[in-house]
Amino acid sequence: MINLQEFARRLSTLGADAFTSDDVVDLAIAADVRISADLEIDATLAQRLLDQISPPPPVTGAQITASQWPPPTSSRPAAPSVSFSSPGAVDGPADQPGRPRSSGPGRRGQRPGSRRTGR
Repeated sequence: MINLQEFARRLSTLGADAFTSDDVVDLAIAADVRISADLEIDATLAQRLLDQISPPPPVTGAQITASQWPPPTSSRPAAPSVSFSSPGAVDGPADQPGRPRSSGPGRRGQRPGSRRTGR
């Protein structure tokens, strides 16, 4: 949990806008939350306040109230995880065991070099 001034300071580090304690009070009024200078802000309250900001900041309530600030960059991956790839995406052949390699309309006849009987 962090206090009102620390919440405003952390918000200010996220973008070009400088937030003051009064700005945080305005966010609280917009979120129908009573807030005072000595009130500690937890992750749930922080998220309600962050939801009032447009465009939304790139952090969650839990990240902005965490003891480590700014949040570690590894918590925001630059690319989607491999686990989100869809079937049929460009994965290796080992990922698609149900497809036989020799199927297809043009391969059912005799191929050059195939075995022939009688020779």
